Amino acid sequence: MTASVGVIGLGRMAQALVRPLVERGIFAASDCIGVVAREDSAQRLRTELPAGFTVVSASDPQAAQAWMAPVQLLAVKPQQLDAVAAGVLPPADSTSSLVISVLAGITLERLQHTFPGRVCVRAVPNTPCLVGEGLCGLAWGQGVTPEQQRWVRDVFAPVSEVLELPESRLDAFLALTSSGPAYVALIAEALADGAVAAGLPRDQAHHLAQRTLGGTAALLQQQKLHPAQLKDMVGSPGGTTMAAVRKLEQAGLRSALIEAVLAATEHGSSLR
Repeated sequence: MTASVGVIGLGRMAQALVRPLVERGIFAASDCIGVVAREDSAQRLRTELPAGFTVVSASDPQAAQAWMAPVQLLAVKPQQLDAVAAGVLPPADSTSSLVISVLAGITLERLQHTFPGRVCVRAVPNTPCLVGEGLCGLAWGQGVTPEQQRWVRDVFAPVSEVLELPESRLDAFLALTSSGPAYVALIAEALADGAVAAGLPRDQAHHLAQRTLGGTAALLQQQKLHPAQLKDMVGSPGGTTMAAVRKLEQAGLRSALIEAVLAATEHGSSLR
């Protein structure tokens, strides 16, 4: 499969995916063309992306070349999909033309209707991909070949753990992994606020909260502990931890997090 790609939308996530591929030599910067909405954005990105990476605005005639590449990485906002697709012609060779979409809530059925003659893949990466610690769920559209599947995995593997899922599970996957960093950030902020209220300086409180969350996640994963096991390891009889856990239970923390994931799942389903 030719290592040539058109990147439609070059926000932080798209850049996080493309940079490692160029740096690892999976394809050359000169094989990439990115399309953004405005010329001022294109000018800025030309100075930030690897040398040879072409970036043009959507109004530039060169933008059509992004749709002539054998692969398109579609990374615009979901509400921009129809505008982006307007005027895009079907490819000459539908067997080798692939659209990889990271648009939340946009189904394979809609993608295949929007881009006739192309095979489509839905990808759900999360923001920790920006630091190479992400998760990405993949759902394959009709006609995606084994070679294309391998290529798509290679796109996301440098920055994330890759999981292949039925499309019906992507809303729940998104609600946990893509929305999840916001839940964790709220917890980190609240923990730091509590530490500040207890007398720690603000900068130190934020640092300690983040390290505590990161270390706890590493411990759970590396020692393959159930969360309840770790809670029991930390919470000694009559101790400070159990006094705190009691308050969290009274406040409904667990129920709130469960309902947050369910609400995000339901909202994702409503974007159809």
